[in-house]
Amino acid sequence: MPSSRINFMSAAEKQLAGIMELPSPAATGKQHPDTFALFAHCFTCTKDLKAIVRISRALAKRNIAVLRFDFTGLGDSQGNFADTNIESNLSDIKSASRWLAEHYQAPSLLIGHSLGGAAMMASVESIPSCRALATLASPSCTRHLAEFLGSQNPEINSTGSGTVTIGGRTHTIKKQMLDSLRNFDLEERIQRINVPHLILHSPADETLDFQHAVEIFENTAGAKSLITLVDSDHLFVNRPNDTTYVAELIATWGNRFFAETS
Repeated sequence: MPSSRINFMSAAEKQLAGIMELPSPAATGKQHPDTFALFAHCFTCTKDLKAIVRISRALAKRNIAVLRFDFTGLGDSQGNFADTNIESNLSDIKSASRWLAEHYQAPSLLIGHSLGGAAMMASVESIPSCRALATLASPSCTRHLAEFLGSQNPEINSTGSGTVTIGGRTHTIKKQMLDSLRNFDLEERIQRINVPHLILHSPADETLDFQHAVEIFENTAGAKSLITLVDSDHLFVNRPNDTTYVAELIATWGNRFFAETS
């Protein structure tokens, strides 16, 4: 199926990189996608995380076009990751949505993994085209990440910056990022979500406790569904085939809402 590399500019005038996964008309029997989705990756991850690639391509097989992209300073995108924060992530999502609207169609489906899910939950109101939201292993607040990073290297809080190693890669983290995570009111944003919301999380996730999914389900305002992913880990390493299952769930669940608005 067609995959193409794209670039677009962020509000901070940095070039951001993405991959556009388009359905194949020969495979789907349709000339046009049923809808367009925007996919945000997890903290310090990239658009090329295997789970995100697999989910995006599986959705394309189900006639959902997907744009996945790298946040500022990560993957193939320009910028300094140390200077980013949750607010810059929201700005990058808005820039990606604008590019999608200008070149194809504004996204009807927003998808986010882990902290990318938090950013997507906070972005719903700023993307009027959104008709449905799917979050995968996402937090109900961002303070826990600030505390985790601070505990990994106390110099971040005491001197203003420090390095941490996540997933085998070392990143410089500035105190401004921790302050952003501590002060961002994600809970209030979740309470304002009024589009259908699919929440996917595994009780076996050792990176982010399942209680986060329960709290998101309790607080999100629109129609909502919570599905437990049995025995999956945070990055779908131990059960990679679960990514196909996740894509099937998102497509089957979401098509109902896309059909209602078409």
